[in-house]
Amino acid sequence: MTKRSSHTALLWIVAAGFFMQALDTTIVNTALPSMATSLHVSPLAMQPIVVAYTLTMAMLTPASGWLADRFGTRRVYFTAILVFVFGSICCASAHTLGQLVLARVLQGLGGSMLLPIGRLAVLRSVSSEQYVSALAFISVSGQLGPIVGPTLGGWLVQAISWHWIFLINVPIGAVGLYAVQRFLPPHGATQAPPFDFAGCGLLSLCMIAFSLAVDTPVEMHRAAWAAGLFVLALVSALAYIPYARRRRNPLFKLALFSEPNFSVGLIGNLLCRIGASAVPFLLPLLMQLQLGYTPLHSGLMMLPAALAGAAAKRWIAPLVRRYGYDTFLLVNTVIVGASIVAFALISRGTPVAVEIAILMVFGAGASMQFAAMNSVTLKGLSHEDAGSGNSLFSMVQMLAIGLGVSIGGGLVNLFSAQWGSAALGFRLSFVCVGVITLMSAWVFRHLDEDVPGARTARPRAAASTGR
Repeated sequence: MTKRSSHTALLWIVAAGFFMQALDTTIVNTALPSMATSLHVSPLAMQPIVVAYTLTMAMLTPASGWLADRFGTRRVYFTAILVFVFGSICCASAHTLGQLVLARVLQGLGGSMLLPIGRLAVLRSVSSEQYVSALAFISVSGQLGPIVGPTLGGWLVQAISWHWIFLINVPIGAVGLYAVQRFLPPHGATQAPPFDFAGCGLLSLCMIAFSLAVDTPVEMHRAAWAAGLFVLALVSALAYIPYARRRRNPLFKLALFSEPNFSVGLIGNLLCRIGASAVPFLLPLLMQLQLGYTPLHSGLMMLPAALAGAAAKRWIAPLVRRYGYDTFLLVNTVIVGASIVAFALISRGTPVAVEIAILMVFGAGASMQFAAMNSVTLKGLSHEDAGSGNSLFSMVQMLAIGLGVSIGGGLVNLFSAQWGSAALGFRLSFVCVGVITLMSAWVFRHLDEDVPGARTARPRAAASTGR
């Protein structure tokens, strides 16, 4: 096999892994009501299967680079696919919600390594001149996941059963396993630096405690439990600060936060993604439970948002060059937040054209928002801090997705019980998560307008793959 064909095969392997991960993140949402019926639970009680997956990915992503150095890229990537496929089989075999949540944790274990190690394999195998174009090729597969996922999930649920939204990973994974052994260059194990297990444990404890506190039902007898979890999360986060100061090579250096736009971007990302991540979870539930749509119909309704998002990516660079990151993010955040609030207007009497228009505005705005937020957060970091900053940024992204699902689902339950109307519960929840997104506009006002290249640089290709 020639060097060129070997590189092509490598790109297809990594792209397939990224597609499998991105597909699994979106394909589940349209199947939630059918899964809930099969497992004999409320549809809104299904949010732990999304949270468990994203939270596992958030906790384990920082360890992926160390694992690749310690055990070899090909060996770890092969294991990641194998664990992901086995987790998918366990998901399809689950008979209770608890079993499904545990299977999703196993799936997240494999999924947490697919993109970072695949990206690392490409970095080690292609020249610096080819890296940006190679990464752009891989990112296309990540864009296809949200486009194909909801519709494919709806069709599989309606035509066969919900189990197939997980079983579809088996043939893709089987081809991937063969291709990894056949084409992935055998980057061997190296003398990896010691991994900061204690630091990773502190931050993981913080994320788990905070997520569980947010996910705790709002009831008087559980208020003390939720408050205790919040305190545990805060103590874990604060304990990391003196720990990181004493350790020579901590998981994340505190110096990262000396770059002002990194701190602002991290907080803005968290707030904005909480609201935006609640939408893919809440909309299929609204459409199926309140509007009477079939799973396939609700999946098709998500297609305009995904297509608009893919089309809008070409507008980001010229808009940022003309207005700068600060102005662009301020205005675009308002558009995204307002479109989320507008979902509260959707009811059985709403014309389909209006629903599609709101979905397209949200999809285009969110797509540009994510790429611009990613770029402005990471672009000011030094070359030495870029890898560590990107890992922390990825953790926050995954944490925000889980929080968005927990907060969105919790608000629907709270308002539905308070007002005795599920329809009103959905409407008020969209308003609340839209307001959370709008709050990030205030955060982005604090961006440093003099950041190097803020009006001339193109958003990083590497960042755009993170959606």
